[in-house]
Amino acid sequence: MINRRYVFPWALYDFASSVFPVVIVASIYSTYYASVVVGGEGGRGTLLWGNALSVSAFITALAAPLLGAIADRGGARKRFMFLCSGVCIVGVALLTTVGPGMAWRGFILFVIANVGYESALVFYNSFLPQIASPETQGRVSGWGFGVGYAGSAIGLILAGFLIEPIWQVWAMVAVFYGFFSVPALVLLPKDRTTTTSIAQAAAWGVTSFREIVSEVWGLKDLRNFLIAFFFFINGVVTIIGMAGPVAKETFLLTDTELVYLFIGIQIAALTGAFALAWPTDWFGPKRVVQGVLGLWVYASVAAYLVQEKSTFYALAMLVGFGLGAIQAASRSYVSLLIPDGRESELFGFYALCGKASSTLGPWIFGAVTVYYSGNQRPAFLVMTLWFFLGLVLLQRVPNPRPGSVHA
Repeated sequence: MINRRYVFPWALYDFASSVFPVVIVASIYSTYYASVVVGGEGGRGTLLWGNALSVSAFITALAAPLLGAIADRGGARKRFMFLCSGVCIVGVALLTTVGPGMAWRGFILFVIANVGYESALVFYNSFLPQIASPETQGRVSGWGFGVGYAGSAIGLILAGFLIEPIWQVWAMVAVFYGFFSVPALVLLPKDRTTTTSIAQAAAWGVTSFREIVSEVWGLKDLRNFLIAFFFFINGVVTIIGMAGPVAKETFLLTDTELVYLFIGIQIAALTGAFALAWPTDWFGPKRVVQGVLGLWVYASVAAYLVQEKSTFYALAMLVGFGLGAIQAASRSYVSLLIPDGRESELFGFYALCGKASSTLGPWIFGAVTVYYSGNQRPAFLVMTLWFFLGLVLLQRVPNPRPGSVHA
């Protein structure tokens, strides 16, 4: 069963927020920060950008489980979602004040914005079990990511018209995110009433955090999935965060070509999210995740070898198709493993595993690039290792919908 009253505003929030990772994290701001704000030779811009991704991931990893537990106990899921969204929007708006040479200002404002964005996703994701039954969560999750990638593509197209002066791009992202978030703010289910205040929930969360962690560790299937997720999402986040610098520095794409490339990737990701939404319910999310990880092992090795732009474009579209599918299937996977009433808390641990691993990937990518005097190709092989380890560890986790869904 699908609660159609809530699916549209829920998916529209993905449409609103997805402009941030594609324009800021993956393409235009990442490239601008590394090559213009920082500049210089020897990969220093790539290293600092990788550090910015790692620091924001580390902060999110520490905060997400605690915030999720507080939101569940204090009945504040929706309020926390929009508070964190507001932090991201304000941080992006302030990027309009960043110019060449302002490396630390650009670093700190990005970290603030990215922590807000990633934290808001914890609460956004936790609505999935409330708006879709277990038999339909795969397709609803896929629809959300599909609509989100449509927002990403539109955001990139708008950015292409606003690239000069570049501060207009950051302003557009802030307005786009804020405007299209309004239906979710109005229409998503209200926070449930509890007898525990947010202050009391916060005090409980801080004093009981060890107990919370022990309870989560005792959920065997969820624990094993999160361990596998820790490794393969590392590669996913590294691809997203380093795609712009790689396209610019290794494959020598112009600014215009970069925008076109990322529009193509968003369309490919949209296609993947929609195309594999039904198979995720029908065959179970494990098979979809396994297939995409196998595809990415191949693509990472191929990216190390290819030289021509045309081949790089083809690989980028292949990776994009898998990007939408693996994000949607992973969200559905963890949703099916979560006990009722603990959605925000356990999606917080989902974020913890993702962001804890993500502190490693971009940093290692940047460090390997600097070690090889600015050559990014050896770092591609490191991503292959993340995907392969995730694929192996996933074998310990059962398929939560083993081909029995016919809804």
